Order: sequence, then C-alpha cells, then structure tokens
Amino acid sequence: MSSPLVLALDVGGTNLRGEVLGSRLGAPVASLSLPTPEHDGEATFAAIEVLCRQLLDRLTPAQREQVEVVGLGVPGIVDHVRGVVRLAGNLGWVNMPLAARLSERLDLPVLVHHDVTVAGLAEQTLGAGSGVEDLLAVFIGTGIAATIVVAGKPVTGGLHQAGEIGHVSIDRDGLLCLCGQRGCLEMYSSARAIGRAYGELTGDPDATSLDVVSALGTDPRADTVWSDAIDALAHGLLAAITLLSPSRVIIGGGLSGAGPLLVDPLRARLVANARVAAIPPIVVARLGQRAGVLGAALATFRALEMERVSA
Repeated sequence: MSSPLVLALDVGGTNLRGEVLGSRLGAPVASLSLPTPEHDGEATFAAIEVLCRQLLDRLTPAQREQVEVVGLGVPGIVDHVRGVVRLAGNLGWVNMPLAARLSERLDLPVLVHHDVTVAGLAEQTLGAGSGVEDLLAVFIGTGIAATIVVAGKPVTGGLHQAGEIGHVSIDRDGLLCLCGQRGCLEMYSSARAIGRAYGELTGDPDATSLDVVSALGTDPRADTVWSDAIDALAHGLLAAITLLSPSRVIIGGGLSGAGPLLVDPLRARLVANARVAAIPPIVVARLGQRAGVLGAALATFRALEMERVSA
C-alpha cells in the first residue's frame, strides 16, 4: 500500500504557502506560493482553491491518488472541529465554512487548524522548542499570535481561542484594530504595523518592516519605529510570561528574520521591566517560513492517525 500524502497550506495575511508532503515531512513532493488578496474574503478563498489545484496539477497520477486530505493553517478565531473560521480580519472572513466549501470544490476531505498553533507544534517537534515541556512560541507577521505548550501539549483552550496575544489590548484608547477593538498589540508590533508606522514618518505608503530593519542605525525614524514596536511587544509578552511562566520563548514569523536586532533588545526590556516574572531564554524559531506549512501537515497526519486508530 502506498504512503499517504497531505496537501498542506499555510494561509497567511501576506502569502499563501502550499506543499504536498509525506508523513516524514522531508522535502516536499510539490511546493508553491501565491500572494494573499488583501481583506477580500472571497478572493482569498478563490486563491486558496487555485493554489490547491496548481499543486495537484504538479503531481503524477500516482501521486495524486496518494493525496488523502487537505490541511490548512489559518489565522484568526478558528473552530477546527467544524472547520469554520469565526473571524480572520486580515483575510476578510467572518464565519467562513472553509472546510465544507473547499472540500466540495476539491472533492477531498479538508481539515482546518489554527496557523500559529500548528506552527508552534512544528517548532516544538522539529525546531527551536524540541525537548521543552513548557513553551510560548510567538509568531510575528501580518498579525501576531502565540502557541502555548504546557507539559508538552499545545493548549487550545475550551473555546479553541488560546494564544491570541495579538489581540490583547495594550492601550484601551489606542489604534482601532480590524477586529473592532482598540489598542491591540498587533497594531503596534506586527510587521504590517511597523511598515505602516515607518511609512507615515517617511511619506512612503509602500514601506515595510524590512525597510525599517535595513535602515536601523542610519535613519533615526527607523530607530524610533523599531524601538516603539519592541516596547509594545515587551509589554504584551511580559503579561503572557507572568501568567504562564514558560521555560522558553520562541519568536517566529517573518519579523524573526531580524534575529538579534529583535531578540536582544526585546529580552533587555523584558528583564528591565519584570518585577515578578522570571524571564526565560528568548530564541529565534528555526523552521523559518516553512513552520506553518510543516505544522499544518503534522497536525493533519496526526488527525489521520487518530482517525485510523479509532476506526
């Protein structure tokens, strides 16, 4: 009997990344990425379908027969039991029945996971969290969210919403977030927020967080934006560390590419501000941009195995 394959997608606010993977999660059988339409829910769904079909088209007929399920990592408030995305502001989704709609279009079963939960699962299993029982993995990209691991197991919470640190308000009178709340952490410390803040100072509407990192030390405006973002991030992280007392904090997502330029001042501010909490090691994620898609595949293979055991 041939080994099953999973079509795994990481649905980000900026890019959609897809891979067809076997259970060993080695080199992908096929891989592809597409840009994510901005704040257009139907266009985003259409792009996901296109990406899935293009990946399937890259397979041989035999490989296509081995694909048993599609597994998606999706941001926002995700009901993984029903396959419904309750809210994903960056994608323009409210109560999107993603699993049912995509399954009908592709004629394949579809499982929906929270993107950061599965990215953290990948880092815990294969990356910077290997061997750590109590872990906080914070992923900073278009938005911000976290994976909480306690006693070796990811915590999703009774209502499946644990880890939404990006929507913890750090200023009740602050910037209005797409979720409808004011002062959300991701309005100050996400890659999108950092690019927007720099653009407001420079007059460049296309400015990105990469521009800020590239200009550090040479442009005082970039230094100010970066410092403010790290201050806000330290404020939000200190609350989480005080509550959870993890033995390691992983910083992942696109912004983690800044490496020591992010992690070193972040840890320094956490140590300076802490009065009760012990500050654990702060490390950069190891799996890079593949964390989400590897996690989606890993969670999907585990679900398949549980299904077979219970059958």
